[in-house]
Amino acid sequence: MNIIEIFTKSLVLIFSLDRDLWEIILLSLYVSITALIFASIFGLLIGYYLAIKNFFLKNFILIILNSLMGIPPVVVGLIVYFMFASGGPLGVLQLLYSPTAMIVAQIIIIFPIVTSLSHEIFDQNWREYKDQLRSINMTFFGVLFIISKHSYFLVITALLSAFGRAISEVGAVMIVGGNINHFTRVMTTAISLETRMGNLEYAMALGIVLILLTVLIYSLVYILNKRKI
Repeated sequence: MNIIEIFTKSLVLIFSLDRDLWEIILLSLYVSITALIFASIFGLLIGYYLAIKNFFLKNFILIILNSLMGIPPVVVGLIVYFMFASGGPLGVLQLLYSPTAMIVAQIIIIFPIVTSLSHEIFDQNWREYKDQLRSINMTFFGVLFIISKHSYFLVITALLSAFGRAISEVGAVMIVGGNINHFTRVMTTAISLETRMGNLEYAMALGIVLILLTVLIYSLVYILNKRKI
């Protein structure tokens, strides 16, 4: 089977709404979007707090957060595995090899990205407008709303970048999810498995969807950055 035949069959799989294929795609989106929501809630708040407050060890925390932006996903997978394994501190929850464990792993991966990037955004705006904001005696969350509204292009860009990292991750979700069919199989792990099994049209179909999602995400990032400029 040549590349043209494989590509054609992969398109047929996508547009024929193959049930198994779209189940994998939807699970991938569910896991990554859920992880992004939780990472964003805590990441944006902590990034904002670090931007407007000065305290002991603040610089140390920022160094750690920036360093963790490049943490290898397989290491995160190993940490989460030990947390949820039967002998681990959270083993009683029995979450290993479940979508929940995959979400936790992705939260850990993208949380430093959201926090570090949002800190840079909020810190820049706080330095520029802190005198005006202090003069009107705004509340903690009031300042957060104003700064977020002023720089929402950059905030959305940071969140899209984090989502792109999550949706394309394979190492951690393979370790903690187990790549179980109809339960924890996502696009990246399915591509790896189907390629090894020789189901190239299936792997390419998933690869096309993943590439299109990645292109869409980073196109939005580019457009938002251009609009901000």
